[in-house]
Amino acid sequence: MTHDAKSCMERPRKLGARWTNKHIAPDEKIETFELDYDGKRDRWNGYDASTYARVVERYEARDEARRQHIKQQQLKKLEENNKNNSGSEGSDEDEDEDVLKLDEAKVDESKQMDFAKVRKRVRTTGGGSTGTVRNLRIREDTAKYLLNLDVNSAHYDPKTRSMREDPLPDRDPKEKFHGGDNQYRMSGQALEFRQLSIHAWEAFEKGQDIHMQAAPSQAELLFKNYKVIKEKLKSKTKETIMEKYGNAASEELPRELLLGQSEQQAEYDRAGGIIKGQESSLPRSKYEEDVCINKHTSVWGSWWKDHQWGYKCCKQMIRNTYCTGAAGTEAAEATSDLKISN
Repeated sequence: MTHDAKSCMERPRKLGARWTNKHIAPDEKIETFELDYDGKRDRWNGYDASTYARVVERYEARDEARRQHIKQQQLKKLEENNKNNSGSEGSDEDEDEDVLKLDEAKVDESKQMDFAKVRKRVRTTGGGSTGTVRNLRIREDTAKYLLNLDVNSAHYDPKTRSMREDPLPDRDPKEKFHGGDNQYRMSGQALEFRQLSIHAWEAFEKGQDIHMQAAPSQAELLFKNYKVIKEKLKSKTKETIMEKYGNAASEELPRELLLGQSEQQAEYDRAGGIIKGQESSLPRSKYEEDVCINKHTSVWGSWWKDHQWGYKCCKQMIRNTYCTGAAGTEAAEATSDLKISN
């Protein structure tokens, strides 16, 4: 039902089961699952726990075979020593038996200390299929999920034993035991490996025959060459810009610019008066200031009315006119009163 005769993996028969009514191959079992949101994302979906018993049996058989092999070698060695020293005292036999018991104790001890072995990490959030990690953490260290018992703190995944965020972000970094898994991802060799992987992806997309997993040495060599070429191009661009526009850092500045600026320190009280130092002078513009022309006592722009600038002394809105004094002020006030009455 799921394939045609051309793609069938069974041995072809002269007469098929349709004509002979014989049970040639077992029927195909087609299963359909209608899973919810959590069921689709369950990592252990379809896992049969009873199959793990085979794994345990296989490892136990391996350990038993290893123990028997070690014991046979020790017995052979003991027999050879007895043949060579047939006339020796019985104390030697006792010593050999003690050595045999000691070796058996060593075998049992090595079996108990399997947790200290370094094993490869496979498909974990800690680092992919490469790298090594110890099977168990040191029991004297505090577990990551016990650093901060607040419900709203960093999320801890019990399956992968990962805590990506920092559980104690406000604590001093020198006093922290664990700063989050993202801290290790963004620093050290993990950051260099990520840059190398990104460079391999981008180079492959642009047509280069490079693959991080297939040829890691080639990818690393190309990445080193890329960094060297990038530094040379950056320095060349910098030299070109300096040749065109010059380098202000290497040139000597004029004396008036060097001595034109200074730092002055002044100390003020609560009322704003100067206690120590001199008050800094306000910077003046290149235009003439506080210069009154045509007998005016105020400058142009000192008065504003009806969206127009004027002189404050005579209330005139025409620039460069002679000041009329009090008469101009009275005329402006009369004009404003007339507008209000109308």
